[in-house]
Amino acid sequence: MSDSTQTAPGHPAVQMTRGLTLLFAFCCGAIVANIYYAQPIIDLIAPSLGISSHSASLIVSLTQIGYALGLLFLVPLADLVENRILLLGSTALATLSLVAAGLTEHPGSFLLVSLLIGFSSVSVQILIPLAANLAPEATRGRVVGSIMGGLLLGILLARPLSSVVADHLGWRSVFIGAAGLMLAIIAVIAMTIPRRQPSHSASYGQLLASLAQLVAGQPVLRQRAFYQALMFAAFSLFWSAVPLELSRHYGLSQSQIAVFALVGAIGAVAAPIAGRLADAGFTRRASLLAMILAPLSFCTWLLPSAWGVVTLALTGVLLDFAVQMNMVLGQRAIYALDAASRGRLNALYMTSIFIGGAVGSALASALYEHGGWPWVACAGSLLPVVALARFVASPQK
Repeated sequence: MSDSTQTAPGHPAVQMTRGLTLLFAFCCGAIVANIYYAQPIIDLIAPSLGISSHSASLIVSLTQIGYALGLLFLVPLADLVENRILLLGSTALATLSLVAAGLTEHPGSFLLVSLLIGFSSVSVQILIPLAANLAPEATRGRVVGSIMGGLLLGILLARPLSSVVADHLGWRSVFIGAAGLMLAIIAVIAMTIPRRQPSHSASYGQLLASLAQLVAGQPVLRQRAFYQALMFAAFSLFWSAVPLELSRHYGLSQSQIAVFALVGAIGAVAAPIAGRLADAGFTRRASLLAMILAPLSFCTWLLPSAWGVVTLALTGVLLDFAVQMNMVLGQRAIYALDAASRGRLNALYMTSIFIGGAVGSALASALYEHGGWPWVACAGSLLPVVALARFVASPQK
């Protein structure tokens, strides 16, 4: 099937060079970091705004719910509206939302702004299908994997960065600094990201209505979304609960938690590896490996207590590697379904993932408060086991 990409009048066709791939990766990492800055510092934000400890993880959950809403209602416009205009508008909204988060004093206002931060940060999911459209079929998995590597580094580095900044300058400085970075990203997008005018002629309402048709007609999309939603729920559960365990059980400061979070960044190497495996035709075997590794990673809490923080670090590295690998494999599979619908396919795939992430984050505080780390580890193991069982029973990718 032919690609829907059209360059704007007067503009030559653009190819995904290595330099442009790196630029896309940087922009994706910087933008997606917005939805993770709050995760390791909710113990600082919540008491400052009068939010109870049991409800603190709502800050993270609402950001992820906002992201899911943006994926469902904003990202489909990538199949209709000129992509660079859409990117600039959503990034400008992210900038304003981050400034508001850094200035608000009211808990309800902060939770609403958290929702908006998530909603406006979905521009990364416009950049990734744009790259897939520009890349040749033979290297599409490699290009998407490289960009996902940048995105995942943004996810993983956001936590240590926010911990260090909050520890030395206060938690509000995290959001103000992020707003400044978004202004720089707006300039980069305006000057370097190529224009793309989709050839789709449907209205916005018809595009939204077509989402249900895509879900009904694409079993690979349904299955991949289900697998990754459960995997990402485990991922969000771990990274929302582990700062509580590190500060309360091990007495680590925010700066020390930041060092711990850096360990998780090792898992980002899975993205380009997964892209190459998918291009080589090893999608199913690599997916099986990822879905076995994820539940096993939580079993490290059964190791001798003398290992201490090392067991948590090992869980973080293995879990991140498994989740990132499975995410890229899923994206490569759904991008092969229909070139003209990549924006919407990606929106549906990522919406389900972040709904799973929101559930995992929402469970984190309650599980930890009632049963400590063993409850978190048991729930974290169970989620990917369900995905694994469904995967083994399915003949699809």
